Amino acid sequence: MPGCGKSGINMHEELLRELSVITEEEQRILDGRREIDQQIYTEKKDMVIDSKKLLQKGKLIQVRPHTRFVHFPKHTHNYIEMIYMCQGSTTHILNGNEIVLEQGDLLFLNQNAVQEILPAGEDDIAVNFIVLPEFLDTAFSMMGDEENQLRDFLVGALCGRDGETSWMYFHVADILPIQNLIENMVWTIFYDSSNKRSCTQITMGLLFLQLLNYMDKMETGGSKYDSEITAAVLSYINGHYKNGTLSELSEQMGYDVYWLSREIRRRTGRTYKELLQEKRMQQAVYLLANSEIPVTDIIESIGYDNTSYFYRKFREKYGMSPKEYRKNYV
Repeated sequence: MPGCGKSGINMHEELLRELSVITEEEQRILDGRREIDQQIYTEKKDMVIDSKKLLQKGKLIQVRPHTRFVHFPKHTHNYIEMIYMCQGSTTHILNGNEIVLEQGDLLFLNQNAVQEILPAGEDDIAVNFIVLPEFLDTAFSMMGDEENQLRDFLVGALCGRDGETSWMYFHVADILPIQNLIENMVWTIFYDSSNKRSCTQITMGLLFLQLLNYMDKMETGGSKYDSEITAAVLSYINGHYKNGTLSELSEQMGYDVYWLSREIRRRTGRTYKELLQEKRMQQAVYLLANSEIPVTDIIESIGYDNTSYFYRKFREKYGMSPKEYRKNYV
């Protein structure tokens, strides 16, 4: 049965065996290497772990076992990381706070969380989800409009800016529905199941909805951030990515259009047009992966009039044509 926790419900044995296998990187550490191989994770000197090192082009999410036997120095990520403790425990220093993840615990980190990890033993099995912000778009849409720390975390993650919540730690080992959802995602991604992206995006949304019921089991850390305007902008773009305009949005919100344009840039680091284009690209790859709709119809359905412009922007972002994307990821 799916699920894992201290209550006696353990992760499926086959999956746990796969996650426990000593990797080539871990073998080099056991053979005498005393520090992580930084080239695996980043080319940057300031230790920002790079999603391009860990994700194939065009993919929005991946899972990999946490590397054991070695100390991970302070670092941040240019993606969202979700860590699930399958067995044993690991110790993390997050923005100066020591957190011990135990079996069944769940940890979310956004791009601003500073993390350090103490060496894990052979029986300490954790799985890391490498998640691009746009993958969480579905979860954000499923969350509704009610203000809460989970929603604040998603807003900060989607914008890549410092937020009220830069990390969230859930003690949910005894909550079977949450354990099942997490293991289902691990299984779907690890074994590269069909319809993987749709399944995992919806499952991630269901996970966030379940976690709302267990906010008393959460610890958080971060800095102050006003997310109300940002959340409203993202919600509007999610619902109006084909024909929405900044003028219409400013009228709905009751703000001057020039003021709102500056605020969007200040709060998200991107312009309204860039946020809109990001959403359109997300919808394009979703339709490419989950339908047989012709590419020309997809381009029209997401709001592009200029086909050549779409093709150029698509290749810039994903490193391939829409046709190649559909062939590789369906």
